[in-house]
Amino acid sequence: MPKLDELLKDIRSCTHCAHSNPPLPVTPNPIIRANQKSKIRIISQAPGILAHNISMPFNDPSGRRLRDWLGVNEDTFYNVDNFSITPIGFCFPGNDTSGGDLPPRIECAPLWQDKVTTALPGTQLTLLIGQYAQRRYLGQQAHKTLTETVAQWRDYGPNIIPMPHPSWRNNAWIKRHDWFDDLLTHLKVRVQDIITEASHRAP
Repeated sequence: MPKLDELLKDIRSCTHCAHSNPPLPVTPNPIIRANQKSKIRIISQAPGILAHNISMPFNDPSGRRLRDWLGVNEDTFYNVDNFSITPIGFCFPGNDTSGGDLPPRIECAPLWQDKVTTALPGTQLTLLIGQYAQRRYLGQQAHKTLTETVAQWRDYGPNIIPMPHPSWRNNAWIKRHDWFDDLLTHLKVRVQDIITEASHRAP
């Protein structure tokens, strides 16, 4: 089992994509948050430009929506005893022609994801946010579309929940699928149960 502290140090100093073809369009700044006590793992797409600039994931409107979905405040969310944040791509990948973010760099997940999973054996719940995380971790169990996968979220429980990204770009998707409220109701209860149980066991 890799030592988590050493693994985090290696990830945060990674410059692999700076030397790829094409190279990463920004200075590498791998962003990951975790410790050995982390109970809930968030695997999203990749940091956005705001996260890249301040080295803090989900410190933006998407993060506020995600915290609302989880039913937690900032202090609880950024407490790594509660949540690890280990996106498919650790660096901001740059923007596409529409102004959105490019997909996570394909080099990143094969280098690090399995090692991170092995180094976090205490994870009780994994949130797969977006199609890249779902394809990586669900494989053939993922459906053809993100909507189908998220709609069948009960099939992956109790320790995995697939979710859409909390970006404003998904506002229309959220409005169209009122069944998503059932997932969020379950999620809030599950998160609260895990955090409460962990706090009762703490010395």
